[in-house]
Amino acid sequence: MVIFVGKRLLQLVPVLFGVVTITFFFTHVAVPNPCAAWTKARTPGAVQACVVTFGFDKPLSVQYTTYLQNLISGNWGTNSVQQPVLPSILRAFPETLELVFASLLLMVVLGIPLGVVAANGAGRWPDHLVRTFYLSGWATPTYLGGLILAIVVGPALGLPYTGDFSSAKPPGWEIVHMSVIDAMLRLDPGALADAILHLILPATALAFLNMGIATRMTRGSMLEILPMDFVKTARMKGLTNFWVLYRHALRNSLISTTTVLGIAAGGLLSGTVVIENIFRWPGIGTYAFNAIIGYEFAETIGIVIVFAVGVVLANLVADVLYGLLDPRVEWR
Repeated sequence: MVIFVGKRLLQLVPVLFGVVTITFFFTHVAVPNPCAAWTKARTPGAVQACVVTFGFDKPLSVQYTTYLQNLISGNWGTNSVQQPVLPSILRAFPETLELVFASLLLMVVLGIPLGVVAANGAGRWPDHLVRTFYLSGWATPTYLGGLILAIVVGPALGLPYTGDFSSAKPPGWEIVHMSVIDAMLRLDPGALADAILHLILPATALAFLNMGIATRMTRGSMLEILPMDFVKTARMKGLTNFWVLYRHALRNSLISTTTVLGIAAGGLLSGTVVIENIFRWPGIGTYAFNAIIGYEFAETIGIVIVFAVGVVLANLVADVLYGLLDPRVEWR
């Protein structure tokens, strides 16, 4: 397994190189000189000074080579106001990670049991009801589901729907830049409750739009497992239906569901761009949106790198989990 993981991590290098190259040339060709937007075109002198400062007067190949050299050395560049990009990304990413983890938790806690219910009542009204539910999630546009929760559900239930905290956090309060974890580390019950309340709506919006993956995979796997002999034997022993479903059948059907959830985790990162902007969540999704509309090349490329690493690592975790859950799988 160690050799397998090592090989997959080495494969990350050409993937990142390709991602950086495509993103760099796409952004620089689409907007060759963003200085007019950055300086609000105040004077030709100000624009020209910006061009020289950021090296936009040099050939594109020279800009690309310089950027790669800086990237390898750990310098991810600066934005239009000369602030380093990497610290800003490291500050925003944990907030997004917290949102993704909460969404995955909801997908597991709600999606898997719903899949079991659908499989147990296959062809009957519980199955039809569950399928309608997760198909609605798939069919609902991301922005629409988020807006319904923010505009309708949030005010109706009295849940906060903006930000990750009710007030500005005191300087030095954040430890890992995850509100829930920070509140737990600070042993602050009030802050913990506040952070959880702020997390409910955005995590629900992100989970609802992807919950169908866990539900459908669990349902399909359970339908294959339930007719098997060991399940029939468990029923003949007089075990309750709940025990048969969740102790015997579900345990053997979670292999495919677990691996799909690992892959879905990478997809959740891209979904945060819309959800975070709707709920004003201070994560990398909001950071990405502001970078794109502001023509911030260095920030945009840095965010794409983070997303690419997240997707590759999520797929790697899924492959490792599959191998651990199914001993028949060979590590190659």
